[in-house]
Amino acid sequence: MNTDKAPFKVDIDGHIAWLIMDRPDKRNAMGLDFFPAVTEHFREFDQDPNVRVVVIKAQGKSFTVGLDLMEAGGILTDSTAAGREALRQKIIELQQSMNAIEQCRKPVIAAVHSHCIGGGIDLLSACDIRLATADAVFSIRETRIAIIADLGTLQRLPAIIGDGWFRELAFTGRDFSAEEALQMRFISRICKDQEDLYAQAGELAGQIAANAPLTVQGVKDVILYNRDNGVYPGLQYVAQKNCAQLPSEDLMEAVTAFMEKREPDFKGN
Repeated sequence: MNTDKAPFKVDIDGHIAWLIMDRPDKRNAMGLDFFPAVTEHFREFDQDPNVRVVVIKAQGKSFTVGLDLMEAGGILTDSTAAGREALRQKIIELQQSMNAIEQCRKPVIAAVHSHCIGGGIDLLSACDIRLATADAVFSIRETRIAIIADLGTLQRLPAIIGDGWFRELAFTGRDFSAEEALQMRFISRICKDQEDLYAQAGELAGQIAANAPLTVQGVKDVILYNRDNGVYPGLQYVAQKNCAQLPSEDLMEAVTAFMEKREPDFKGN
């Protein structure tokens, strides 16, 4: 796997891929190189049979302060019809990076410390699980700078936290704390500091990676299908999914391990 895609580093630990935002001097502001790199990384994670879980974390003082407005300013200067169409196409291109996170068959955990602003909420909304340190601060900051959030927050966040909380945060753009994020179920755990954050993220990722990988991937697929299509189509879909997947070698391994009173060793077959 090619890990040299700025502004990221990748650390593979067993079946866990740690995707590390590595622009600490800019507090991990999302420059224009950020988005294609996200897309490429997640396509690689999706296709790598060794990777079963992805954890996103960040170097430096902040998880991310969102879009790098200095870099993005260059795509906002042409007010002609052609310029506006080019901007529309660029936004759609940037959206693909967040889609790639959600569409990756492997579960994705976000481990957030300090500030997670603007585009950071788009990123988190596309992840499966979110953990944060006690000092974490979140904001749909676009509203406060006269931009409509356009990379997925307005589409994904309501299903995560509910419509009431969502509208308040989207209309005000106000900061909200880790405690509030936990209360509204945006995050599932508060960790005391970064060391604890990464320890808990790694432990959780390890628990997921220990399960049969094709089953975990199937669960994620069915979850997304249910969200987008409803209960009864979702029931039909999971019936078809299991018919295609069962029986499997991993199922036989699970039964054998239970009878032998040991932990199963799943191979993804």
